[in-house]
Amino acid sequence: MSWSHLLPTKETHAKSYRAAVAPSLLACDFARLEEEIRTVEKAGAEFLHLDVMDGHFVDNITFGPVLVKAIDTLATVPLDTHLMIENPDRYLGPFLDAGADILTIHVEASNDVRRDLRAIRARGRKAGLSLNPATPISAVEPFLEELDLLLVMSVVPGFGGQSFMAEILPNVTQAAKIRERLGLTFAIEIDGGINPETAARARSAGAEILVAGTAIFRTPDYAASIAAIRG
Repeated sequence: MSWSHLLPTKETHAKSYRAAVAPSLLACDFARLEEEIRTVEKAGAEFLHLDVMDGHFVDNITFGPVLVKAIDTLATVPLDTHLMIENPDRYLGPFLDAGADILTIHVEASNDVRRDLRAIRARGRKAGLSLNPATPISAVEPFLEELDLLLVMSVVPGFGGQSFMAEILPNVTQAAKIRERLGLTFAIEIDGGINPETAARARSAGAEILVAGTAIFRTPDYAASIAAIRG
């Protein structure tokens, strides 16, 4: 799959960049998984966001490489796979083998962030790094040159349907300023409580990829919901 055209370059900036939408499959009807994937792709989704939780780093448990591989056989858009797990280095290989196009780890969970990001990129995939709402942006600054995607959590990770935490928006803005100052090209993604209203605030702050679950899959018209979130 080709996804590079969906990520910003040195020539694109937050103010002019067309926001991409990554529906979170955690909110879909898993009894109709193939139908949900086909429908949300037809509705204009640029990515599919896959929330992987282990019951340790976060309280919830979702799914692993087996389901990611099944989704990969169905999807035509890139799989934006978010590992909310402890010791992510142990599982990079299985998730990359399963078809993850972008693989994101948490700065709070990795024992060696630089090593893990380089291992993902060595496989020819995009490497992402995420931070929780309570984690300062300074925690990811040493690694920004090693990543393709910075995921800013706008809820405490672990469960869907939480309310948007506006206090994290300065992290998004600061990340965009650091990127411009250093001449880097990583994309800025935001995840948690995203709906048309909060998406507008996130875009204004500098977010370029918007993860949304219930605001898409709990609505009657996926295309209209995606368009409203994209702005």
